Amino acid sequence: MATINEVAERAGVSTATVSRTLNGKDTVDSELAARVLAAVAELDYRPNGPARNLRRQETPVLALVISDVENPFFTAISRGVEDVAHAAGYSVVLCNSDDDADKERSYVSVALEERVAGILLSPTGHTSGGELLSDTATPFVALDRPLPDAPGDTVLVDTGSAAREATEHLAAQGYRRLGCITGPAGVPTADERLAGYRAGLRAAGMPGCSSLVRRSEFKAAGAGRAARSLLESTRPPDALLVANNAMALGVLETLRELGVRAGSDVGLVAFDDAPWARLLDPPLSVVAQPAYDIGAVGARLLLNRIGNERGEPNTTTLSAHLVPRASSDPR
Repeated sequence: MATINEVAERAGVSTATVSRTLNGKDTVDSELAARVLAAVAELDYRPNGPARNLRRQETPVLALVISDVENPFFTAISRGVEDVAHAAGYSVVLCNSDDDADKERSYVSVALEERVAGILLSPTGHTSGGELLSDTATPFVALDRPLPDAPGDTVLVDTGSAAREATEHLAAQGYRRLGCITGPAGVPTADERLAGYRAGLRAAGMPGCSSLVRRSEFKAAGAGRAARSLLESTRPPDALLVANNAMALGVLETLRELGVRAGSDVGLVAFDDAPWARLLDPPLSVVAQPAYDIGAVGARLLLNRIGNERGEPNTTTLSAHLVPRASSDPR
């Protein structure tokens, strides 16, 4: 990242002139101000925001950019990050991207301007803040999803294998038309879970059928519509694999509206063991992911990088496991 000294040198002015120009002071000659602004644009210089003193630059703050603050999965990730960061004397600033690439990019840009010590983010999976991170010395770690635009430390979960296990479980329980509701195309976790579902069908000797697959945003409303589309089709599924717990809520609401009962009329397994999953009637079968550990491991990796640890980027892959409950009882 360019420095104020480099901007001053490029513009042929003093650093004081650069500072006055960027602070909007009207005492700067218009020609000099134009040269400063041109140099800022050429060097892609990012001022230090409201925190322009050395003391602020040394403040131990981590930025955490997650996809959905309302999702218990990301809440647990955040807790893992915060516990490790707090123990090391760091504060954490939480940002919610809503799986919006522009919003993610904006948060990453602000975090860099504020000179945070490091950044953890769960990338949207599309063009996002990754290109900003690839051009900075600020340490960063990607959580839950890889960051295609910038090589760096990453903490993932082997959700493809877990989706295969869940699909094979439904087949072993006697279900014969297994549907899948997953997230948007291009989002790695959504694509991996779909691939795992298809691998599970093959392992169970069942044909794949594109008419039994639906994609939606990782939200309840979209998943509810997807479930209705499947269950009201000419040949509806007798079981569903759902890609996260927010989507599961939408699916459960649709089942209630249609008078369909999980575990007897249709088998159901969803990703993420939310606190409410075992309280349902029937209790929800889930793929439990180590969400807290994703955050804790990611925070430790980031703190190591902040401590000047060198070496190639590291990818840590954690395991998920099936927790069968009554929503996937045998046919």
